[in-house]
Amino acid sequence: MTYAPARPAGRPLIETRPLRNPELGDERFMGRRGWWLVVMNALIPGSAQVLAGNRRLGRFGLGATLLAWLLVVIGVGLALFARTALVWLVTGPLSWIVLTLAQVLLIGYAVLWVVLTIDAIRLVKLVRVPTISRFAIPVAALLVVSLAGGAAVYGSTVAASSRGTLSTIFGNSGPSLPPSDGYYNILLLGADSGDGRDSMRFDSISVVSVNADSGAVTITGIPRELPGAPFSEGSPMQALYPNGFEGHSSATCGWNGWMNHIRNAAEVCREDQGTGLYPDAAAHGSAPGIEATKDAAEGVLGIEIPYYVFLDMKGFAQLVDALGGVDITVTERLPEGGGPAYEGQPAEDWATGWIEVGEQHMDGDTAQWYARSRYTTSDWDRMKRQRELQVAILEQFTPQNVLARFNEIAAAGTAIVQTDLPQDKLPEFFDLMTKAKGQEVTQIELTPEGGVDEHEPDFDAIHQMVQDALHPPSPTPAPEG
Repeated sequence: MTYAPARPAGRPLIETRPLRNPELGDERFMGRRGWWLVVMNALIPGSAQVLAGNRRLGRFGLGATLLAWLLVVIGVGLALFARTALVWLVTGPLSWIVLTLAQVLLIGYAVLWVVLTIDAIRLVKLVRVPTISRFAIPVAALLVVSLAGGAAVYGSTVAASSRGTLSTIFGNSGPSLPPSDGYYNILLLGADSGDGRDSMRFDSISVVSVNADSGAVTITGIPRELPGAPFSEGSPMQALYPNGFEGHSSATCGWNGWMNHIRNAAEVCREDQGTGLYPDAAAHGSAPGIEATKDAAEGVLGIEIPYYVFLDMKGFAQLVDALGGVDITVTERLPEGGGPAYEGQPAEDWATGWIEVGEQHMDGDTAQWYARSRYTTSDWDRMKRQRELQVAILEQFTPQNVLARFNEIAAAGTAIVQTDLPQDKLPEFFDLMTKAKGQEVTQIELTPEGGVDEHEPDFDAIHQMVQDALHPPSPTPAPEG
């Protein structure tokens, strides 16, 4: 009598787990098994190990994958149904913790996925699969993990950039204040410190008023050469200039009575650099010259202006490029360059380039010259062009554009932006900016074309003009009958 050889202990008579215990001699089956393992690793990292490898590693990978999916679902849900809460998490008081945790989790998951992919390739047993699959399987697996891992690494850099940008720009901000008369009013200053000047003057001065309910935006342009600006009631500068800002000259320092020279009077030309006038400015992320200009803008417009945003024009081009450029309709041919060497010199002799008439998609350098050019036009025209650029830049701040170019925008922002806006206001401002997207921006220019005398402005009339724009009278209902 003959007996069949005993089967190995613990091995079933009929193999029911071919992925874990395959028939190594069946090359076609090993090829199909290899592709299954790679696909499962790509779709559900950790599943290949649970079915064919180290179950402990697989269970850890599955747990991490389920956690990642859960966080993605929560994030998408917040973005769709509770955007304010999402913005609060990434910009509010807990943003540093949230963004740091996101960065760590993304990098950790990317590393784990790489480990799982390499292990899945090992489980394939490449020497047992057909020749074509022997090369195609690892290439496909590494391609998938490089794409997915790259996305995770990019997400981690976005989290790090967000954290760095928030701490740099909003790390030392002013107090959080409620809206004034239904509006958040923000002084927007632009200056160029690179023209060989002994001090930096504000070449672009405007006030952005955002309706705290509707998000409607009104931008009021204040000429840099506006004379005799009154200061707001109780301002330290009002005590020095009760009849409005006036010129001064001395052997060491002087200025005229224009708006863009207020910084000299309040800060540059004082021995204490203005700290006696505005002792709390530095602690709130501001400076005496900025605070004095705020007080003057309040006096000119007749509204409260608690916050400012300062843009260094030397880095303005970087921001425009980071946003992908801006679209502007040019109505007059404008020269680029530093200006004439003598009065009456033709622009053709000194211009380094020209901005032509028509629809233009401007890069940063062209947009910068569009904002600066003034030698063949007037300061009033330049103000209007600067306002065009402000509106065009606002239009570029769409969620899609910011997400696609986040790191570039963040880097540009930290390089050129200073502000005393409090960080805890960011979620509310983001919500208002979203509301403002579908509305036209109202523009007010305090120029002769806008009805303001450039030599003797009527500030009471300007106050009324601003009030009419911010609080337009309700239409009178038609009489019945």
